[in-house]
Amino acid sequence: MDSEVGPLRAVLLHRPGNELKRLTPRNNDQLLFDSIPWVGRAQAEHDAFAEVLRNRGVEVLLLADALRTALDDDRAHAAGVHAAVDDRRLGGDLADSLRSHLSSVDAAGLAEVLMAGMTFEELPSAEGASLVRMMNHPHDFAVDPLPNLLFTRDSSVWIADRVAISSLTMPARRRETAVLDLVYAYHPQFRHAARAYGAHSAPIEGGDVMLLAPGVLAIGVGERTTAAGAESLARSVFADGIAHTVLAVPIEQSRATMHLDTVCTMVDADAVVMYPLARDSLTAFTLRPTGDGGVKVAGPAPFLVAAAEAMEIDRLRVIDTGLDPVTAEREQWDDGNNTLALAPGVVVGYERNAETNERLEAAGIEVLPIAGSELGSGRGGPRCMSCPVRRDPL
Repeated sequence: MDSEVGPLRAVLLHRPGNELKRLTPRNNDQLLFDSIPWVGRAQAEHDAFAEVLRNRGVEVLLLADALRTALDDDRAHAAGVHAAVDDRRLGGDLADSLRSHLSSVDAAGLAEVLMAGMTFEELPSAEGASLVRMMNHPHDFAVDPLPNLLFTRDSSVWIADRVAISSLTMPARRRETAVLDLVYAYHPQFRHAARAYGAHSAPIEGGDVMLLAPGVLAIGVGERTTAAGAESLARSVFADGIAHTVLAVPIEQSRATMHLDTVCTMVDADAVVMYPLARDSLTAFTLRPTGDGGVKVAGPAPFLVAAAEAMEIDRLRVIDTGLDPVTAEREQWDDGNNTLALAPGVVVGYERNAETNERLEAAGIEVLPIAGSELGSGRGGPRCMSCPVRRDPL
């Protein structure tokens, strides 16, 4: 996969499940959701999103199905049990009890625990007293749920023919790495896929990684991806010969701009939709290999200038979010910038961002609108909710 906009052939999605039913007003902030989603409606919206993709010839792979298939392998099952049980949280005896229980459940049961978590009330009964069990509320989590699995773009990203497993920053999301590791290591469709980046390297998230053109990556550096993570990924792709230029793009460290794809996404081979306030303020450091295993860094320069130079085009066309500053801010918050390209000039976007979608259409971009009133409660749009695994070359 060499771009953001080549014709999309296969994508990994996660249909919302019981993990979203774990969200309460008491824990939604900690679990990175701004409100409590109506799960049934979120599932219906996600089903409609998946159907839009299928109707355009895209193979839709569902993460829960892929995880269950992977866990049919005994080695994956053992690794899944290990990923679910935290000795430091549960203490030795309770951890051993849970480990023994999970070792006996089938792939579907273990997958459910890995995704939806487990409360102390749901732990298997055990003989003897447990201070850990007694001092935790029955509805506290012994195994945390992973409601952000919905946003499959962040936990892995494909670069050329390799997959990079992200090193997720926020505590609520770190165990997602183990889930994706199991899928890519043991699912028959992926088990031979080469890795582009190690999940235990410096923090980097897929929402910050953008394939601007063949051999050219932009990596946002902000709340979720560190400078060390961007440099580590750059060194990895240079060593593998799958990129020749990486642009490290500083972004504001805030909830509204948690990833690069919250302010900018590709909508055509030479065009982006971008939050107007970012147009003139975004800069980029240009990283290139030295030829002897090192990396040379230049800049910073204006992002649009550095991107066009790296992509070897005269300029990068920019389509602004919204029609005025207030609308732009509202629609940026509602993921107006977060589009998923199905082909050059064809994107999926939330229907509620009407003015941004009008701007896109006026610029010759076909917009396939989807509902997202509940899906967007975790601050993510169509790009966040999709991990492309196969695109045709541009």
